[in-house]
Amino acid sequence: MNYLKLQQAVKAHSNKELGIFLQRFFKTGKGEYGEGDRFAGLKVPVSRKIANQFKDLTFPDLQKIIKSKIHEERLIALFILVAKFKKSKDKEREEIFKFYLKNIRYVNNWDLVDLSAEKIIGAYLKDKDTKLLFELAKSENIWERRIAIMSSFHFIKAHQFAATLKISEMLLKDKHDLIHKAVGWMLREIGKRDILAEEIFLQKYYKIMPRTMLRYAIEKFPENKRLDYLKGNM
Repeated sequence: MNYLKLQQAVKAHSNKELGIFLQRFFKTGKGEYGEGDRFAGLKVPVSRKIANQFKDLTFPDLQKIIKSKIHEERLIALFILVAKFKKSKDKEREEIFKFYLKNIRYVNNWDLVDLSAEKIIGAYLKDKDTKLLFELAKSENIWERRIAIMSSFHFIKAHQFAATLKISEMLLKDKHDLIHKAVGWMLREIGKRDILAEEIFLQKYYKIMPRTMLRYAIEKFPENKRLDYLKGNM
């Protein structure tokens, strides 16, 4: 198995109509967040299946695939990295972590971030210094900022909220809707585990939070409380 055979597998499963739809869905037009991205037209389960078939691909081959202009090929490379990370020990995990950071520019759409960041960056940093996440949260690159907040999902699942809350605070004035959604989502995930922790943050910031961020954060609240937050009555 090598990267050429993987590309052949992607081509064999490609769907032109789905590819056209995905290019619209992921905003690939001029000036949009996914400008210039190209889609073969694979559904995520198909990409996962191909990733499983090529799970033993070497790092030199993965380097070629993750730089692909085809969105699904980059996604498959990330799926393979996630699978390798899960079954690896400390030294190998560090290698995967460094590989991810080296190629972070190719993790350049929200699905690529959301399906990989917490499982590699978050998992690797769980018991380590999280300074990297705060640096990424300051990046001018939207995908690096989203990687910062989405990586913290791994901590949330372990009931460790400090990093998420700090990054959320850092991103309160972010101008991009995709960051507002991600931060609101992570705050909601905190609330699922510790509603008090979420509400302490909301009480401090809900009046200045972007509306989308707030809506995502309070989505699961009882209707009366949700409306009070939206009306500024809390």
